Amino acid sequence: MGVNDGSTVLKEETPETSTDKSSLSQYRQLAHYLSLLCFLLTIITLLQTLCLVQITLMTQSQSTLQETKLKDVTNRLEKLNKSHQLLFTQFPSLSQYCPITNSTTGERECRPCLVGWMPQGEKCFLFSQDRADWISSQYRCMSLGGAVATIRTEEEQVFLFQTAQSLSHGDSYWLGLRSSSSDGAWQWSDGSLLEKGAQFWEREPGKTGDGRELCGRLTPGDNYRKSWFISRCSSQMRRICERRKATLQ
Repeated sequence: MGVNDGSTVLKEETPETSTDKSSLSQYRQLAHYLSLLCFLLTIITLLQTLCLVQITLMTQSQSTLQETKLKDVTNRLEKLNKSHQLLFTQFPSLSQYCPITNSTTGERECRPCLVGWMPQGEKCFLFSQDRADWISSQYRCMSLGGAVATIRTEEEQVFLFQTAQSLSHGDSYWLGLRSSSSDGAWQWSDGSLLEKGAQFWEREPGKTGDGRELCGRLTPGDNYRKSWFISRCSSQMRRICERRKATLQ
């Protein structure tokens, strides 16, 4: 049976001490990595928080800006509505061109012609239901701000002819045509001579020169090119009034 000396004991303890040191080093590295990871997570959390704060501030700023713009637009709209109402109060005749189309909201629809008048080209035309002689018809058209219709173009003739066909049921309408009592020449109610424009007589009239008062009428039939006829100005007929379209100029 032998006796162990100290060198043998040291040799047996050395491997255990080396293992402990290795484990301690690994624990330290792991703790370092965990600390670094926590630091990175903290940085990321801070960045996310900053981004959220910026987004919130931007959203609030945009919301405030939109509210400001909305208030500004609302104020302008209220001012326009007041000006709009004041305009119709000071000039009630405007209601004839801009009648109320929605009684609930007070919405209006503006048109270039008065209610009941039909637009065509630069003019508005009104086809009457009552009958009168030519002179009375002229006065009644003038009381509405117009005159008995004059026809300057074929387009106007076609429009009046077709409208008369749909409304008159065979009745005739006075035109602004009248023969002069002095020389029998035909002229429009504004004084311009007929011979300088388009004509759509059923039969070409001659110059009477006998003092008779003759006027022109439109009688819808089969051909718009031959729908003007001669009648005594004292005859009772419907009429076509005309006036200029309303403009903003």
